[in-house]
Amino acid sequence: MADFLAGLCHTDPLDPLPVWENGTFGLCFNQLFLNALPHTLLAVSSAWYLSAPRWNRRLGCASCGWSCRAAASFLLALLFLVDVAVLPFLGDPSLYLVVLADGVSALAWIVHGVALVILQRSVYGMTRGPSTLLVLALLPVVTLIITLVSYCQDSSYLDPTQPLRLLRLVLLSAQLFLLLMYLVAFALPRCVEDLSLSINDSDNAPLLPGSSFLGQDGQIIAEDGSSWVSQLFYLWLNPLMKRGQRQELNRPSDVYLLPRKLRTRVIRDHFDRCLETCRQERAESEAALLNKRVHVAGRNIQNGSWSRPDQLEDEWVEHGTDIEEPEVQLLWVLHKAFGLRYYLLGLLKLAGSMLGFTGPLLLNELVGFMESGSAPISRGVWCALWLFASTFMGAVLRNWFTFEVLKVSLSVRAAVISAIYRKALQVSSTTLARFSLGEVVNFMSTDTDRLINFFPSFHELWSLPVQFAITLYLLYLQVGVAFLGGLALALLLVPLNKVIASRIMENNKHMLRHKDARAKLMTEILFGMRVIKFYTWEKHFHEKISACRREELARLKTMKYLDAVCVYTWAALPVVISILTFITYVLLGHELTAAKVFTALALVGMLILPLNNFPWVVNGTLEAKVSLDRIQRFLQLSDQDLNSYYSLVAPEDPQTTIEMKKVTFSWAAQGASDPPETFAGDCRAKGSLQLCSLNLRIRKGALVAVVGKVGCGKSSLLAAITGELNRCEGVVYVQGRDQGFGLAMQEPWIQHATVQENILFGKDYNARFYQAVIEACALTDDLNILPSGDQTEVGENGVTLSGGQKARLALARAVYMEKDIYLLDDPLAAVDADVANHLLEKCILGILKHKTTILCTHRIEFLEKADVVVLMDDGKIVKTGTPAEILPLVEAVPKERKNNENKKEKDSVQSEQELEQPPEQAPVVDSLIEEEQKQTGAVALRVYKAYWLAVGGCLAFSILFSLLLMQSSKNISDWWLSNWISNLKKQDNTSKSDLLPADLSPRLLLFSPGGLLYPVTLSETDTLTHNSTSDLKFYLTVYGSIAAANSIFTAVRAFLFAYGAICAATAIHNRLLDRVLKATVTFFDTTPLGRIMNRFSSDVYSVDDTLPFILNILLSNLFGLLGMLVVMSYGLPWILLVLVPLGVLYYYIQHYYRHTSRELKRLYSLTLSPIYTQFSETLTGLSTIRASRAAPRFELENENRLESNQRCLFASNSAMQWLDMRLQMIGVAVVTSIAVIAVIQHQMKSVDPGLVGLALSYALSVTTLLSGLIFSFTQTETQLVSVERTEEYSTDIPIEPQEGLIQVAPAWPQQGLIEFQGAVLVYRAGLPNALDGVDLLIQPGEKVGIVGRTGSGKSTMFLALFRMMELNEGQILIDNVATHMVGLQELRSKLAIIPQDPFLFSGTVRENLDPWGRHSEAVLLDVLEQCHLREVVTRMGGLGVEVGEKGKSLSVGQRQLVCLARALLTQAKVLCIDEATASVDQKTDKILQQTIREKFRDKTVLTIAHRLNTIMDSDKVLVMHAGKVVEFDTPKVLCQREDSFFYKLVHSRVE
Repeated sequence: MADFLAGLCHTDPLDPLPVWENGTFGLCFNQLFLNALPHTLLAVSSAWYLSAPRWNRRLGCASCGWSCRAAASFLLALLFLVDVAVLPFLGDPSLYLVVLADGVSALAWIVHGVALVILQRSVYGMTRGPSTLLVLALLPVVTLIITLVSYCQDSSYLDPTQPLRLLRLVLLSAQLFLLLMYLVAFALPRCVEDLSLSINDSDNAPLLPGSSFLGQDGQIIAEDGSSWVSQLFYLWLNPLMKRGQRQELNRPSDVYLLPRKLRTRVIRDHFDRCLETCRQERAESEAALLNKRVHVAGRNIQNGSWSRPDQLEDEWVEHGTDIEEPEVQLLWVLHKAFGLRYYLLGLLKLAGSMLGFTGPLLLNELVGFMESGSAPISRGVWCALWLFASTFMGAVLRNWFTFEVLKVSLSVRAAVISAIYRKALQVSSTTLARFSLGEVVNFMSTDTDRLINFFPSFHELWSLPVQFAITLYLLYLQVGVAFLGGLALALLLVPLNKVIASRIMENNKHMLRHKDARAKLMTEILFGMRVIKFYTWEKHFHEKISACRREELARLKTMKYLDAVCVYTWAALPVVISILTFITYVLLGHELTAAKVFTALALVGMLILPLNNFPWVVNGTLEAKVSLDRIQRFLQLSDQDLNSYYSLVAPEDPQTTIEMKKVTFSWAAQGASDPPETFAGDCRAKGSLQLCSLNLRIRKGALVAVVGKVGCGKSSLLAAITGELNRCEGVVYVQGRDQGFGLAMQEPWIQHATVQENILFGKDYNARFYQAVIEACALTDDLNILPSGDQTEVGENGVTLSGGQKARLALARAVYMEKDIYLLDDPLAAVDADVANHLLEKCILGILKHKTTILCTHRIEFLEKADVVVLMDDGKIVKTGTPAEILPLVEAVPKERKNNENKKEKDSVQSEQELEQPPEQAPVVDSLIEEEQKQTGAVALRVYKAYWLAVGGCLAFSILFSLLLMQSSKNISDWWLSNWISNLKKQDNTSKSDLLPADLSPRLLLFSPGGLLYPVTLSETDTLTHNSTSDLKFYLTVYGSIAAANSIFTAVRAFLFAYGAICAATAIHNRLLDRVLKATVTFFDTTPLGRIMNRFSSDVYSVDDTLPFILNILLSNLFGLLGMLVVMSYGLPWILLVLVPLGVLYYYIQHYYRHTSRELKRLYSLTLSPIYTQFSETLTGLSTIRASRAAPRFELENENRLESNQRCLFASNSAMQWLDMRLQMIGVAVVTSIAVIAVIQHQMKSVDPGLVGLALSYALSVTTLLSGLIFSFTQTETQLVSVERTEEYSTDIPIEPQEGLIQVAPAWPQQGLIEFQGAVLVYRAGLPNALDGVDLLIQPGEKVGIVGRTGSGKSTMFLALFRMMELNEGQILIDNVATHMVGLQELRSKLAIIPQDPFLFSGTVRENLDPWGRHSEAVLLDVLEQCHLREVVTRMGGLGVEVGEKGKSLSVGQRQLVCLARALLTQAKVLCIDEATASVDQKTDKILQQTIREKFRDKTVLTIAHRLNTIMDSDKVLVMHAGKVVEFDTPKVLCQREDSFFYKLVHSRVE
């Protein structure tokens, strides 16, 4: 290189590129660096804009500035070309140098001129264009002025007798004049229009409607349209950073839109195309293989060895091969979609890593320059310049690599989450049952996070071994084959590492299983929290969750300790390798020398980075593999195949809408290779519920009623029609199935939205039809009493509505869909007779009159209105006929008594029960479902304190102290080596020992001439002249002792930190669980399930795993930086002059960044909860969504929520890279400044090369540590947001008062006397009283029926009795003891309740009946017999059979019977019944009512009634209205008083 420059510039090879000559800048330096380099930058920058899209809009005013600048550019190019033409005639020795520089300049101005013409016709034409181009265009002014001065000093350029030289002077002056004209043209007035926004302050790229830089809503698009300088230094992000600094990032919409190529829809479409391509390739390969096998089979037939042609088909069926829909691996699709772009990033990684080696090489050259007193100063200047260039380019490449990898990770995240959501919408219900809700949510959260965390790790997998190999090769150059001894130990440790990795992987699988189980159980608990509180099961579920958590933590603890062993093993390995290497070297007959010792130790020290990082990379890869397999297993589930499910052959009768011929359905999941007949037999053998040999034909427009006892298969029949079951055999035909069904489920599924949005369900608003549906579904009165009418948000799962309102809202949604077929699953169960009659007349027989309707019901009084009645029993259709034929078979009592017992309520007395708070007392939507709070500002000190206390004060201090000892011992070992070398130099000044500069740090010894070019071959006699063996032993012993101490401290710190992380995870989860289980009912009513689950899933995962990992790195970086600063300050105090101002700048940059980073992280968490909430909601209402064919709309909604979340995540990642680039530039400044100081001190002869070498060797590490420190600190802060969020729930949410003021007797209450004394209860301030001065005395053993319209206070009485809500005034006495004086657990355990919404959790029938295990099996079976459940349970498999998630193995009616069985088991003196038999048939209901009367003969029973026949034989009837007691007397007395409310209620039908 030096010879080339000397030849080009005609200079001395020893100083080929002089910076200063004859009182001015050297010609070569001027032409190459001040002329050619700026013009190259101008050309590259201008070329960036050559692809700017043309803007077709006609400009309102045409500025001449653009034309003038373009003309000036082309004239400048012409002048440079003329100068090139003149040069050959001058005979100048620097001809080639000037031609090179002028040629580059001419090309640059041509490219720039073309770019200006293109920009003038783009959206930039409305402004002056990018200011970057102006700056770069004016950079050549410097070289032109320097050249002009040199021309003026040379008299030959002013001599008229030399016209060519004079012409060059004129050309130069003209170039300067044209640049001045260029500047004036830029300053000319620009076009002024209203639409001239800018993308950022530094890059005046106009943001015009229709341009590529604004979204449709006018929001800024990140990165798109910004210049290369803006993209390089992230200047486009500056406005966002300023908004974060001003705390203006409060909503996701405040964040930039995603770049177009990162939009969720773009990624999803690309992923789908790649998936389809992979499927086609797989199908083609399998088809080719099949053809080959068929060809072979044909030859076998000719040879007489083929017996049956169908064997081949059987074999393929056996192996589950499906050529039409081949299964493809997710990894292969990801490879197809993102692989090429991702693999090419490896080139950036390689270039960045190689540039990392240039720093020490150049530092070594600089130290060599300082040691040589006769070297020219230009050598030192060039070393400093190249040092600057290499560190700058390395920083840029590493930053670019990281940012691009983050983009790929973001794309993969969007693709995988979209694929999981779509799969959940497509997979068959029977197959999806293998996974719980919590597991599927974990696929979307934890597993996806682990998968995308793999992407930065992959390139480390190959780059770390490359670094390892290079270091080993250099070690071989120093000690020859002796290093093989240490290498052999490293290779022996590989199997150990594999065993550890396998154990980690195995434990990780188990941990994820326990995590899934905990998430599943926690989801169930939150769904049934109100019932859990009624039953006082908090302790039981606390123990169950704690058991899952203990198993999870046991696995996590094993993983953390194995990680600690792994890290310690690899960290201690360099010391062991060095000792073994030296022993081997001596045994081979060589003598140890100080040179070899220090060089070898330096090389072994270089192994630390790859050896320390590699285990983490491997572990991350293994975790990603586990998560990938889990997601793959979910994505490979069989989809709902409606084309093969339904018959495409239409019946002969065109009026037939639904037809079934000998069909058998089952809820059991069918395997891919199971033939239908075999599968049907297996279903029967397993005893699972199935519908057998169904024959049914339904004509168009018919009203079909389906009746039968509880659990006979009515709901399953509807599920079979919609395609949710597995068809084992037979034929199913549904006319117009592609249009979907209007489905109203028995358990109403309500979205977290307004009433209107629930009814519209994505359809356009039709005011006339909408009002008709409202009226037909009897919702008019309800909307009038809701706070905001149909704009009232109903909360998650319809939390603010009563059971009847939810049923009618679901019915209204189905009706508004305007389908041809309606499937109504007992919508009349939760409403009273009057409303049921209204729904029948106005809705089913009114608005749905001409629709095909299948109605499952237990209200046999309405059967006579049906066209056809289907009677079912035990999964079979017993009989199909007219109402007259079927009614006698299902009536519980003689027909003439029916009208006397099932009386109709008037419109004003609507008595469906609301377990939730009454609607008219529910607050308005905005105040009921509270928005999730986003904390602002820095993470509070209390959060750090909370984590410190969670770890444990003494343990946390011990961890910090072990870190201090570890770092101190490491720095002392470096100092000891430096001291050894210094003492060695004083003893030995021979020329050969100078091969290794003695004052250099061990980090620089690697790059000494001897180390790089050839093995050290010092003469043993020369070496040992001044080095006795005792000296070597002494220094080695001390160094070995320090190294051993460092190894011990490292091990102690690793295991202490692992133990501390486990302690913190345990404490934080326990506090969170404790508080949530004790929270008030109001908290659960106003907080979405997804928000709470977010705390128990992603936030707890952060506390378990991510936070300790990041915190570990932070503490290592912090102590490492402190130790390094101490050593650097000791070695070269002048560094402080540079570090102090840069430290101030560093502080302000990180402070500026942290404000924005915190807000973006919180916005990311805030937008994550809605994804989980909607996903949970989707899985819950999957049947309704698919039946109504609304899956595409829900997929789009998920895409929008994911897009919002991805925006925040991308902005957060970009801000991280924004900071990294600035920190890297600070690092470049540090290294360059130290080099400059060293050169200056060298000229002043006041420098010690050894001390400078020590400082320089640490300088590169300081750069890395500065960057690592702020990143780890910011990441720790963002992860501490998870602690902040869990701490918020652990301390701030309201909890129920647990302790009582008095201790009651164990037998209390003995009588069951209940007395309300002036009871007043208000749900929230500003709302009317839910109970308004209730005075009531219920005698022991009385049976009281409670009636009243919605919001009258019926349910509130139960809530007050159980202290689910505390009274504002008055008190309630049970056996003359005030309930507010009794402990909550004690009070609720003495009362019993049968809720309307039955709650069953995952577990066995035994556990659901008797969680505490207090009753024998005989007692449990007897209770089941009394509830008519024994036969069902026996058929399922006995008391030990699992009931499934939320009891999905049982029908709704059977679940209510289980709740009744629980009440029969209790010995409570007070029983509250909330219409517990609404979902059972009338025959069973009559028997159960008799059972209740017998078993609770001496108990006080309060019953909220929907069917009046259930309370007509009560001792007393309580009529409530507006929170007051209106009537309270016996039914007989009230029926005799014609002015009583109860009388009007009973006789309303007669009237």
